[in-house]
Amino acid sequence: MGWLAAGDTYEVALVGGRVVARSAPATPAAEGKRERTLPAEIQDRPEVVELRRFAEWLDRHAAECAAQVDNWMVSSLPVPTGLLARVWPDEAWRAALRDIVVVGEDPDEVGFLRGADESEGLRVMNPHGETVRLTPRTVTMPHPVLLPGLEELRTFAAESGVVQGVEQIHRATWPAPGETGGGTDVVTEFAGAEYRSWFHLSARATALGYQVSGSRIVGRVRDAGRVFTASVGMSDPYTEEKAWTGGLSWSLGDAHRRLPLHEVGPVAWSEGMRMAAALHAGRTVPTDDAQ
Repeated sequence: MGWLAAGDTYEVALVGGRVVARSAPATPAAEGKRERTLPAEIQDRPEVVELRRFAEWLDRHAAECAAQVDNWMVSSLPVPTGLLARVWPDEAWRAALRDIVVVGEDPDEVGFLRGADESEGLRVMNPHGETVRLTPRTVTMPHPVLLPGLEELRTFAAESGVVQGVEQIHRATWPAPGETGGGTDVVTEFAGAEYRSWFHLSARATALGYQVSGSRIVGRVRDAGRVFTASVGMSDPYTEEKAWTGGLSWSLGDAHRRLPLHEVGPVAWSEGMRMAAALHAGRTVPTDDAQ
């Protein structure tokens, strides 16, 4: 983006997501002096106001792109390659999609996404470091618990300097426990995390992207075509000064009937445990424990 005149003395531009100013007029031979802060006399200029609004829109757009890619990945939904090609020129989409691991219609078609073109398909770097073209109708961006050879992919990414815009291969995962006896329907591993108040706990939950519904913190996950609701209990804000997390359980959809743990899908299990662990990590640490 070029520089815009803001009165007779300054020019402004959007650099690194913020509005900056330089002295004017600048010439091709001598660039104007960049100001450390935005001068007070141009703070309310229309050019500055519009640039700030544009910067805010860019931030929202980038967040929306990342959220959509994260949803495709967590849900392992098939995504048309033509759609990826159409959005690839957009910098925000490209930042969210670059180096996400995609799998084509053949399970052996796997690699880190490096480019998308409507005529030539997808350009990916496979786990051998080779750049290849994939032309399937759709691809998936599997949740890491569903990725074969996850540890090898992590090792290759570290050696190749791969950095993902949306956390996938380095996302914290928990393997499902398989059969559990006695019809167990709750996990207490992360229960009992203490917060200064219900409001601190609910703020932590919403900041992590989860919802607070009554006395529960919930996160919904699509797993193999079914929608699971993972729920972490929380104490009553009207009867307790402090707040605590409760056990973790799962249900289907919006139903309140807890599922036996062995009926929870692998992605729903991992994401539910990830939610409970994140809530536990944000707890108030007693002074004795912090030393």
